[in-house]
Amino acid sequence: MNPGADRRPRVVLGVGAGIAAYKSCEVLRGLTESGHRVRVVPTPAALNFVGAATFEALSGQPVRTEVFDDVPDVAHVRIGQTADLVLVTPATADLLARAAAGRADDLLTATLLTARCPVLMVPAMHTEMWEHPATQANVATLRERGTVVAEPASGRLTGPDTGKGRLPDPAEIVELARLLLVRATALPRDLASRRVVVSAGGTREPVDPVRFLGNRSSGRQGYALARVAAHRGADVTLVAAHTADLADPAGARVVRVESAEELRKAVHAEAASADVVVMAAAVADFRPAEQAMSKIKKTGGEPTPLRLAANPDILAELVAARRDGQVLVGFAAETGDASGDVLHHGRAKLVHKGCDLLVVNAVGDGRAFGTEDNAGWLLAANGSETELPRGPKALLASAVWDAVTPLLGS
Repeated sequence: MNPGADRRPRVVLGVGAGIAAYKSCEVLRGLTESGHRVRVVPTPAALNFVGAATFEALSGQPVRTEVFDDVPDVAHVRIGQTADLVLVTPATADLLARAAAGRADDLLTATLLTARCPVLMVPAMHTEMWEHPATQANVATLRERGTVVAEPASGRLTGPDTGKGRLPDPAEIVELARLLLVRATALPRDLASRRVVVSAGGTREPVDPVRFLGNRSSGRQGYALARVAAHRGADVTLVAAHTADLADPAGARVVRVESAEELRKAVHAEAASADVVVMAAAVADFRPAEQAMSKIKKTGGEPTPLRLAANPDILAELVAARRDGQVLVGFAAETGDASGDVLHHGRAKLVHKGCDLLVVNAVGDGRAFGTEDNAGWLLAANGSETELPRGPKALLASAVWDAVTPLLGS
């Protein structure tokens, strides 16, 4: 490769002919802004929804649709051969069918046949089309061949219809693409038929109708855990406290809570039938002992001291009530002090909590809270310790699920 060659990861963005094609522009923008070289390959019919000029302006690359375009460059072979990732969004029912059948009747399907890199297809269609046995058979065929077919979201579809088949949020699609570029094997279907509960976000403990005690958690790591589990086949319930306006993960059911007590009740209710519970929420250790029913007024004197009461240790309660075979994962945000470093405190907390796995994060100085990336250590009850190098939070999530699956019974 020439010294001046473009070394950015090469992504082929395939676009199917569905109304959700307009969201592919946001995916394209997210990929280019995060340092990827993207070439858009739409189906011919997709240009009825978004014109070639839009894709060319956003990507800086030419847009072609037919196998007879750029014949001297043999584009129908070269584009797939030189890609680091092929991402298809939206993947319509027709496009899934043609890919499963091995068709090569346009530039995108030909590219899918020549690609030897990870392939991620993100379906979007009406619920009836997604649930049709033909579509499900095509999805199963593609997954058996190694293609990652993402779970569609639920919500508003074209017109007044609502149901499963909505395209996931563009930011989620970009996150999945980045994950596969870093680790091609990050999304196996090894959690199929498993029921998973994940808590996320920071609790808010009310002081009065206006004020609360809270923390800096954005919920991004918990959402990444739920998102990756859903795309690995799990039936996911996400118990979400306060988050940074994050879109619901595709394929997950979301239960919203506010305080530690609300989170406690929701997690215990969901954990009763769960195979895995991951406590990634930042649960406040303390709450005001009394909640004022009206706003506490500012006076000229010294403020009235705020008495605090301890919140229950939800993870310890889950450990005490666990069913045979249930796997419990905790998170610990730690800082070092005079008595020991972050890892020292993490080891002590693993013993105290009694869970199967504990993710230990060093926090402060811009680390962990509110960031796109994360790092830390994964401690196991059997004594093993794995360092989790800095990377996207979805990458850390995939490492956690890799450690969980061997602990699950048959």
